[in-house]
Amino acid sequence: MNWYLMVLKKYAQFEGRSRRKELWMFTLFNCLFSWPLYILGLVFHENVLGTIFFCLYVLYLLAIIVPCLAVSVRRLHDTGKSGWFYFLIFIPLVGAIILLVFFVLDSDPGANEYGPNPKGA
Repeated sequence: MNWYLMVLKKYAQFEGRSRRKELWMFTLFNCLFSWPLYILGLVFHENVLGTIFFCLYVLYLLAIIVPCLAVSVRRLHDTGKSGWFYFLIFIPLVGAIILLVFFVLDSDPGANEYGPNPKGA
């Protein structure tokens, strides 16, 4: 949970580097918060309660867009890539696979042009 809160504290900070753990723990907690809202919206889709859950789901997704982009860009920086590589996501299927590979790569050892290694190594 601390990793999720750490990303939220750096809400729109696109500079610097983020560890793999920071990105993946943020992703995990993001899924743990959003999926129940979506599932409850599906379960109660025929009444007002379903509409409320779907609205909460959409509001959560809108609120989390900027931190999600920021941590993704910082993770790309950690592997020595520019944040502009995130636009690969717009290439159907292949772009998402390439980004996934970048996200699971280990950090550049030592400092790079985006800052010091967040692992402290």
